[in-house]
Amino acid sequence: MMNNLIILPIILPAMIGAILVFFSKSQQIQRFISVIAMTAILIASIWLAIDVYNNGMRVIALGDWPIPYGIPLVADMFATVMVLLSAVIGVCCLFFAFRTIHPDRERFYFYPFYFFLIAGVNGTFLTGDLFNLFVFFEVTLLASYILIVHGSTAFQLRESFKYLAINVFSSMFFLVGIAYIYAATGTLNIADIGRRVAELEQDGVLNVIAVVLLFVFATKGALFPLYFWLPKSYTGPPAAISALFVGLLTKVGIYAIIRVFTVIFHHDLSFTHHFILVLAGLTMLFGVLGAVAQYDFKGILAYHSVSQVGYMVMGLGIFSPLALAGAIYFMVHHSIVKAALFLFSGVAEKITGSTDIRNMGGLLKTHPAFSWLFFITAMSLAGIPPLAGFFGKFSLIVPGLEETHYVVVAVSLFVGLLTLFSMMKIFSHSFWGRQKHSSTQANIKTGGLLITIAPLVVLTIVMGLAAEPIFFYLLDVAHEILDPSIYIESVLGE
Repeated sequence: MMNNLIILPIILPAMIGAILVFFSKSQQIQRFISVIAMTAILIASIWLAIDVYNNGMRVIALGDWPIPYGIPLVADMFATVMVLLSAVIGVCCLFFAFRTIHPDRERFYFYPFYFFLIAGVNGTFLTGDLFNLFVFFEVTLLASYILIVHGSTAFQLRESFKYLAINVFSSMFFLVGIAYIYAATGTLNIADIGRRVAELEQDGVLNVIAVVLLFVFATKGALFPLYFWLPKSYTGPPAAISALFVGLLTKVGIYAIIRVFTVIFHHDLSFTHHFILVLAGLTMLFGVLGAVAQYDFKGILAYHSVSQVGYMVMGLGIFSPLALAGAIYFMVHHSIVKAALFLFSGVAEKITGSTDIRNMGGLLKTHPAFSWLFFITAMSLAGIPPLAGFFGKFSLIVPGLEETHYVVVAVSLFVGLLTLFSMMKIFSHSFWGRQKHSSTQANIKTGGLLITIAPLVVLTIVMGLAAEPIFFYLLDVAHEILDPSIYIESVLGE
């Protein structure tokens, strides 16, 4: 009976999204249902995470077909961390959307596709089948296509076309990879593939398949050199949608990389994981250089989203328990902090009417609470102790030095300095200096918006102050991931 908990984070948002279609013209009913539903998803996610931590991995076969023939949903500790993270980000972005999304946009199916996106993301985290992973990717992408063009400005439509084209292209390669791996192993069950790859030995065609799937997931996760679609795609939509995207969508690709390259392709580390480590360093470097060159508030944050992805896959490339725990910690930290920063960009735009930091100034004087909340979050992203960003980077640098990956460690430290520089550039232009917004703009109230962002700021502080117990938990997660036999035997019932 408890295994049925696994399906709740998927079925609840999917059902609510379908129900909300029938109330698209009623703003109040949509909001009421959305609040109840998102709260229920958050409670279900917490319940599932606690249950898996106390009782071990949960597996359910859809349709009661025997595994590996039936499609499994698998909730291990890693998956439940990500499902809980999606619920937290979903709640905060939803309440921010209530105060910022124009009523005309709300009436054009904003909330249904919001929940379809949550359903697709949670399905990606919980599925144990490679083809089903493709299906949930497409559910997520279809919802994101609608949300990214919501409002239909010329800029959104132009950038969404690039977003659509690159993701359709990567989806085609995903199907090619699925076909190849089915031809090589005769199965699409991730655990069963992992077992058969171990028997076949990972070389030749299996390494080719690994590269194809890495290309697909690297495109979804915005790794170098496949990140070019992300920066402008994430700056066009309203802040609530951009925050949701940066908090969840890129994590889907990184989650898939970690899952596939720990359960399936982990037998030739000198080939696959060394290549991943190189990509991590290049992603960090090119992403932060793009951020340094920008003067658009959202643009700086978008390029940093690319840069920070490099830290996440750096942990996988190092492939030690502490590094992998650090990668997961960094994923959680980044989702929370970057979602908050994008929401803050929405607040700044609401006050000043611009996203160009050169047209801002003096926000510290007129909106001090907003300014200091932004400063705390920005310093966390830059890795200043005792905030979460410091411990995320520290937990990657230490194992990087232990495993003698000196070059990527040096790159990560250099990128950290440039991240601090660009965050201070935003703060010095937008919050310090001469007030450039009018007295009417200075009187705009932001308390309601800040209340929706404050939980994310509190979380990054708590993650820093409580880093030790959180890392003990994530080390358990990392040990479970690094022993693929646990996943394989739990899913296959061996």
